[in-house]
Amino acid sequence: MLHTLHQHSTALLFLLSLWLTSSHGKCVFDEVQQSITVTRAEESTVKNRSTGSWAAKQSRTNIQRHPAVARGSASSQHLQVQRQMERAMMIAMSPIRIHTWIAQESSALSEVDRERLAVAVNHTVSIISSLLSVRHTAGPLLLSRDINKYCKFIWRNVSATNYNRCGRANSSYKNETCLSVTIPDDHLRGCAVFHHPDAPDRTELRHEGAGLNNTDFLLYVHIQNSHRCTTQPSMLAYAAHCQSDPLGRPLAGTVVICRDRLRHQNYRHDSTVQLLLHELLHVLGFSRTLFNTWRDCSHNIKGGGKCSPHGQVTNLDEEGQMRIYTPSVSHVLQEHLNSTDTTLGAPLENLDVDSAGLSSHWEARVLQGSIMSATLAEPSGVQIDQITLAALQDTGWYSVNLSRAQSLVWGQGEGSLFGSLPTCHDNMSLYFCTGSGLGCHYLHVHKAECVTDLYLEGCRIYKPLENKSECWKEKNQPGGVGWSGEIYHSDSRCFFSNLSKESTISHSIPLEGRCYRHRCKGLHRYQIQAADTDWMDCPAGGTIEVPGYRGVVFCPERILCSHVGYVTSLNTENHWILAALGSALADLKYPHVLLTTTHPEVTREMEPFNPKSWTSPVAIVSILVACTSSLVICVLGVAYKAFHSQVRVYAEPSNG
Repeated sequence: MLHTLHQHSTALLFLLSLWLTSSHGKCVFDEVQQSITVTRAEESTVKNRSTGSWAAKQSRTNIQRHPAVARGSASSQHLQVQRQMERAMMIAMSPIRIHTWIAQESSALSEVDRERLAVAVNHTVSIISSLLSVRHTAGPLLLSRDINKYCKFIWRNVSATNYNRCGRANSSYKNETCLSVTIPDDHLRGCAVFHHPDAPDRTELRHEGAGLNNTDFLLYVHIQNSHRCTTQPSMLAYAAHCQSDPLGRPLAGTVVICRDRLRHQNYRHDSTVQLLLHELLHVLGFSRTLFNTWRDCSHNIKGGGKCSPHGQVTNLDEEGQMRIYTPSVSHVLQEHLNSTDTTLGAPLENLDVDSAGLSSHWEARVLQGSIMSATLAEPSGVQIDQITLAALQDTGWYSVNLSRAQSLVWGQGEGSLFGSLPTCHDNMSLYFCTGSGLGCHYLHVHKAECVTDLYLEGCRIYKPLENKSECWKEKNQPGGVGWSGEIYHSDSRCFFSNLSKESTISHSIPLEGRCYRHRCKGLHRYQIQAADTDWMDCPAGGTIEVPGYRGVVFCPERILCSHVGYVTSLNTENHWILAALGSALADLKYPHVLLTTTHPEVTREMEPFNPKSWTSPVAIVSILVACTSSLVICVLGVAYKAFHSQVRVYAEPSNG
């Protein structure tokens, strides 16, 4: 079990590069989840410990596999369950309590690996708890047993007292599993055989477990080199949920962490956290297998009303794009794109879909940079976005803190047609590109190359170069003063430019991405500086000439200095404070960056996080921050109320 993290880190993490070796990969959640049989509890089976009697009949499994369950939905026990669930809706929501449990089958870990795992998992759980709230249920969490596994015969007469109870045991029954993890008996409800359809006589097969107190979701962590790990070198982890409550909310799941990836010399804490966030959001509800179980609780804001099934929440638009149409998702996407289309739905990826055309990822062309896109790249360009959180709100299972959503920069204000195949080839686009030249990533923190990939379907975007693309990394500065006047600095950004010193190159050179310093002077107002020059105003959307150089610098609009509350290294000594979840993107300075808010968060380049376990989502935690030397780890006494989020899920395939 993962316990409170140590106050002092013992791990010396050597984070040697931005990308893992052999970093081409993709999320396999849909493939994994499709292989899992989910055990769904149809009613409470909490045992009355004072009398030793069963309070309700045994849970049934996988309603799609057992039509008899649906036929009996109008029976008295189902009506009782419905009333119990409605009463539960009256309970105020509180931050979700996720209990992590390391599977007994897990590979042995070194001290450094245990530290890495504890830090990453606890950090991930803390972020989720700050975002999602659920209605807590009284008593310990107990998972259900699959009646089709422990039972060979089930009483199917609806009028029988023991309807849907086990009539004959399966002698070969051994245990319950969750994605190759053996669920401890102590986490499970008991089970019994009722020998007559109407008699109370029974034989207990397994005793009731103690369950887990203060738990809303049980996350099994399994460290192993599985077949998926060994056959896909880029695989770091994958996950699935295996148990749900009567309303469909996932109660338990497993994340498999590839053993060799955990001890890789290029291991990154932020990469691991982002991956775990991505997978855990899948497991908690952003899954194509759960879309049809989402519930409409729009009239249940105060907990006093009823939630009803949304029904089918996905459909094809006029162009054949599969979209999610739920109230919060449509509203938030409409605001994001500045669209007047009140029926706008959020597009799902149209590759790697099931027979119904569904995917558990957002369409990459439209929602690039979202935590739930199919391919996510550099940490500075990934957000826990408001559209993803709106989708989780529309599951009906959670109350979501939308104020903590990170502003999705990609496509902001571009209208409802943004990202469509006909429009992505527009030469005037701020987000797409044509050809295959060098330029700047749309957030202007990296030099980049205009490329496409499988998920972009022919559309091209600027993706960071694999080596030394970061303008903010001072160590990328070549020796001496270059002919282009570039400066790599913590406040440098990428600009399209063809500058060259007057004394070096006489012929004109093409525009490409160059790194120059910048400083904000106001909203969308900033200055830049090249080598051996003074600070110069750079009008957003315009160009400037630089004394002593031939050529021009193009001044990007809308991205740089885009938040009125910006701070920079020039107007605060804490220039490496990150904005917390909930801030709009400001003057991005990954990883030293963003803006200071009431929920500041601390990070530095190549530094592992080691936050203490939280007792509440608003608890103040201490962060262990590594010093600039990779061999020294020191404690920074800064309290904060937010969580690190600029981390990578997995590397994306790129094709020129």
